[in-house]
Amino acid sequence: MKLLYVVNEAQFFLSHRLPLGLEALARGFEVVVVTAPGTGEERLAQYGFRHIAVDMSRSDFILMSEIRTYRQLCEVYRAEQPDLVHHVTIKPVVYGSFAARAADVATVVNAVPGMGFVFSRGGVLAAARRSFVNLLYRLALAPANMRVIFQNSEDMRSFIDHRIVPRERAVLIRGAGVDLNEFVRTSEPDEPVTFVLPSRMIRDKGVVRFALAAGSLRRDFPEWRFWLAGGVDPGNPAALTEQELRDLEMRYGVTWLGHREDVAQVIRDCHVVCLPTSYREGLPKVLLEAAASGRAMVASNIAGCREVVTEGVTGLLVEADDIEGLRQAMQKLGEDPSLRERCAAAARTKAEAVFSVEDVVEHTFRVYQELLST
Repeated sequence: MKLLYVVNEAQFFLSHRLPLGLEALARGFEVVVVTAPGTGEERLAQYGFRHIAVDMSRSDFILMSEIRTYRQLCEVYRAEQPDLVHHVTIKPVVYGSFAARAADVATVVNAVPGMGFVFSRGGVLAAARRSFVNLLYRLALAPANMRVIFQNSEDMRSFIDHRIVPRERAVLIRGAGVDLNEFVRTSEPDEPVTFVLPSRMIRDKGVVRFALAAGSLRRDFPEWRFWLAGGVDPGNPAALTEQELRDLEMRYGVTWLGHREDVAQVIRDCHVVCLPTSYREGLPKVLLEAAASGRAMVASNIAGCREVVTEGVTGLLVEADDIEGLRQAMQKLGEDPSLRERCAAAARTKAEAVFSVEDVVEHTFRVYQELLST
């Protein structure tokens, strides 16, 4: 049987869906990964995946480009005749669902990993875009031969309550999962107390808010360290430039580590993981990794983050736009090693119980099997 994964970027597939693809290969599927070109697809072949390039922009909306994306997906589906297509993120879900219908694809799985920057922006234009995207979702997710996977219960309830997805077609699978053997609980490193924000360097992830809070804390705790770990993301309209990140270093005393492949080591080298995001997360992978690593967390009190961070149990929650609240939460954990220890133990326990990658793979294949057997 042939399984197509359709994702904006090959790098995203490798970081968030690789275990699914490998399990599909192990079960005898032919696995084809469809992404935009120039997104790290050269690494796919080493795992045994075939790649097909489709023009697909993550952020821009240019009508002719969107039509071209849809047409190319139709061509791919007609040529490949897959038994199952699994779409991930907004554009693959919407355009891919329409294309699958046009190409008579038998079964479709749509993963909604969060609402993205379209749903985190304010203003009249952003509100109009949200209404338009919701309409597209409602039309795209109508067929019966489909399941829609949500990463957090709040997004799932919203889609059901707004009659975008019928309850019987909605499935809750919490995130991409985390490898509990790679991200293991370790003792805290020696002081100084170190905070890290591991993320793409975009404003919606709270990078500037983290830097402002760090600058304030450094006046009272000059020995504490504040790290930003992640690469720039020029495809995102909220991306910070390299120069802007260097300016944050100079003004607020944060350290930008750049893109890091060794995220597990970065987390082991810190005391607290922070994600003061306003981005509509599905289930932030970095929080799963922090929980599995046994680290206390500070995160925004928004959908997705609340699935991992329980206030006062696995970490502290702050309002996304509250810089002073963020500073206070960071100070509270920085000054209280016993609180960090309690949060660390509870976080690891929760990761083992709910967020293992093995559970995510198993539950996803149950969805595949249900669809393929009908």
